[in-house]
Amino acid sequence: MTLASGSRLGPYEIVASIGAGGMGQVYRGRDTRLERQIAIKVLSPHLSGDSDFRLRFEREARVISALNHPHICTVHDVGESDGRGFLVMELCEGESLADRLTRGPLPVDQILLYGTQIADALDRAHRSGIVHRDLKPGNVMITKGGAKLLDFGLAKPSVVVGSGSHPPVSKQPAGPSVFDQATHQRPLTAEGSIVGTFQYMAPEQFEGQEADARSDIFAFGCLLYEMATGKRAFEGKTRASLIASILEREPVPISDVQPLIPPALQRLIKTALAKDPDDRWQSAHDVLLELRWIGEAGSQAGVAAPVVRRRKTRERVAWSLAAVAGVLAVAAGTLLVRDYVQPQQTLAVNLTANSGTTLSLGGADSGSLTISPNGRLVTFAARGADGKTMLYVRDLSSPAARPLSGTEGAQFPFWSPDSRSLAFFSDGKLRKIPVAGGPPLALAGTQVNPRAGSWNEEGVILFSPFSLSTIHKVPAAGGPATAVTTLGAGETTHRWASFLPDGDHFLYLAASHSAATDDELNAIYVSSLSGMKPKLLLRARSNAMVAGGHLLYVRDRVLMAQKIDLKALELEGDPVPIASGLQYDSGFFRGAFAVSEEGTLVYRTGAADSMTQLAWYDRKGLKLAEVGEPASWQRVVLSPDGKSVAAAIADLTSGVSTVWLYDLERNIRTRFSFGDAMGDLGPIWSPDGSQIVFSRIQKNAFDLYIKPSSGSGTEELLFSAPDVNHFADDWSLDGRYVAVSRFDPKRQRSEIVTLSMEGEKKAVPFMPSSFSVRSLTFSPDGKWATYVSAESGRNEVYAAPFPGPGGKWQVSNGGAEFATWHKGGREILYYSDEGVFAVDVTVAGSSLKLGTPQLLFKESDSVGTATRDGERFLLARRTGSAVEEPVTMITNWTSLLKK
Repeated sequence: MTLASGSRLGPYEIVASIGAGGMGQVYRGRDTRLERQIAIKVLSPHLSGDSDFRLRFEREARVISALNHPHICTVHDVGESDGRGFLVMELCEGESLADRLTRGPLPVDQILLYGTQIADALDRAHRSGIVHRDLKPGNVMITKGGAKLLDFGLAKPSVVVGSGSHPPVSKQPAGPSVFDQATHQRPLTAEGSIVGTFQYMAPEQFEGQEADARSDIFAFGCLLYEMATGKRAFEGKTRASLIASILEREPVPISDVQPLIPPALQRLIKTALAKDPDDRWQSAHDVLLELRWIGEAGSQAGVAAPVVRRRKTRERVAWSLAAVAGVLAVAAGTLLVRDYVQPQQTLAVNLTANSGTTLSLGGADSGSLTISPNGRLVTFAARGADGKTMLYVRDLSSPAARPLSGTEGAQFPFWSPDSRSLAFFSDGKLRKIPVAGGPPLALAGTQVNPRAGSWNEEGVILFSPFSLSTIHKVPAAGGPATAVTTLGAGETTHRWASFLPDGDHFLYLAASHSAATDDELNAIYVSSLSGMKPKLLLRARSNAMVAGGHLLYVRDRVLMAQKIDLKALELEGDPVPIASGLQYDSGFFRGAFAVSEEGTLVYRTGAADSMTQLAWYDRKGLKLAEVGEPASWQRVVLSPDGKSVAAAIADLTSGVSTVWLYDLERNIRTRFSFGDAMGDLGPIWSPDGSQIVFSRIQKNAFDLYIKPSSGSGTEELLFSAPDVNHFADDWSLDGRYVAVSRFDPKRQRSEIVTLSMEGEKKAVPFMPSSFSVRSLTFSPDGKWATYVSAESGRNEVYAAPFPGPGGKWQVSNGGAEFATWHKGGREILYYSDEGVFAVDVTVAGSSLKLGTPQLLFKESDSVGTATRDGERFLLARRTGSAVEEPVTMITNWTSLLKK
């Protein structure tokens, strides 16, 4: 019989009923003596009337009350009133773990946090000789202070037969049968399933053996499995089938349900669920230590178990409202569970990372938005408070995104076919990394501006190692990259390779930087690894993918789909618009969309976030004053007198950049480079400020041009070589040499050459190397130079005598992209993903003495320059105005074609 509000049990006043179990009813109450809120558990009449049970209950209550532990619900008192026994306990405010699990699985960090707290509580109980025997989600409360283990109503003290640090393994006196002891809770699964304590009981309990601490560990394994997957480890429609499942069958592997769960945690849970108690963890303390280790090791705690790849079908598409944090709108109902044919659904969401991070889906990061082939995982880039950009992975069944350690500065990720790994570009390398955690592995070298690719089931990766190169292939295990396409007449780039379902044929974009967007030189082709001659599919300037029997691509910021015959490799019918206003980055020739084999499409609308604001900053990184209006600044170089800026600025419509001059005193911007060709980059000033050298694309290579800085003269060809790209780095202060980074697409390696500005323009190699080197800058006296080399496996700045020979000294530590000399050669500033660093320089005869790099301020993803004294910086930083646009996700996207 339920007690009425206001009734008394001794000094305790009943306020309201808050739950029930097999042992009795639980009420919210008030201690009238201490004026505190409490919980009161009143025993069922048939148990209160059993004198033996009451004596044992009182004795056990006294033992449990001694368990003073922050994650065990405290027992304050035990008593009797009107023949009814009752317990007075701490009132735990929050929600039960059972209620939390109705919203889906928990993020890994919460599993480890709450799991550690529960294990610690069990360890305390077991060491005190108490076995819980009723561990289940309903008996765990999630409070502001963490997890609280409660309801020791079925607990029994143990007769210890173990020793040492292991738990007391008990032989217990006989009591009520296991079925009589079972309590029941609200079902979390389909109606008709047997639910309650049975699903958390260990096999030995069904076989008539006494429960000991290892039985609690089995129940704890069930608890962790449910926290990780949102599903129960054992199910049955009848009591008999449930018991048979626990006794005879293994749960579905966690990796099949949640591939991002750390493998070490999967192993821990599997061991806890062993059928034989001797094969389980033998103490809660061991489990506690293991959980702590996994939490400390983070994503390094093991290597991911294989994920079973599923072929293309509209079945088994899982979306949950808890899949993404920050859902802004649900356009078409709720999402259905996996293994059910579902209609098309649309979600407009804001992808969010951790607190203090900024979503980054513009510019090069526009290519970070991907979805795994199995449709379960989404990637995106975010910039932390430290200025570093890295990839985040979100499991669509979890509300939290996880940073993927080792992907700092990563660009253009793409998936392995089994959804286990990601490939990406960073520090001059193509790398791969398991999404469940682990260190990245370098597969092949790249140059600046590589372009993403595709990965087939046979272990072949396609990619473009340079923005002006062709499609190359490399084994997924690593090795040399070899070209599989050849530039055609007028083409300057092949990029955005994408395998077709057969794993042999692939799509790619062939384009010309000197062509307009709608020019016929921009086209999507299909070729093959087996040597097929490239076949034209359609004219477009976009990345492209095949999914659901259709070719998807972008035209005029509209995502288009057109049916494709994969046998004849021909398009059929007319293209159908899928979404308008798509984010399209004209500088990369890429639209922000991706599609999974399971039929889920993700895309982003809005402008490409390539606008940057030029501003002055001091040596601590504090903004002093803005300069001009936002633009797509590609390079910024101060004139020798500090009064003007030469910069390459990209047109947001065409993606083509031209050179401009900005008068800092008059705040006037003037176009500097003209001509029939398009694509002018990398301006540098002559030492006296009278001339500017820049790179211009002609045919299919960048050549060097020179022009008076007054703008009154003509542009003249300074240097060229067939099919080789040249980019000016620096001009020595004595005016004698121009340093040039030269990239040969055939050799797939960059080198540094110097051009003599006196007499014949002959390219002389500087410091020949088997590694790619680039970005040379001269010291003020012209006797030393810094340059960037990837010889250590990542890009670092080195210093060496000029013109050589002599030694070399590593300047940077932790990666760098370029460096400049300041303070008359007494300081080198270098720029990295970490920020701007200063290194003191002392010349000692034929050697250099370099100081320890000192971080001036955190900085990433910007272009700029510094004054000669190194006291002020002119930087173009992203405005960030476009990153608020939501990402749209559509399940079963092909149903849009029928509307």
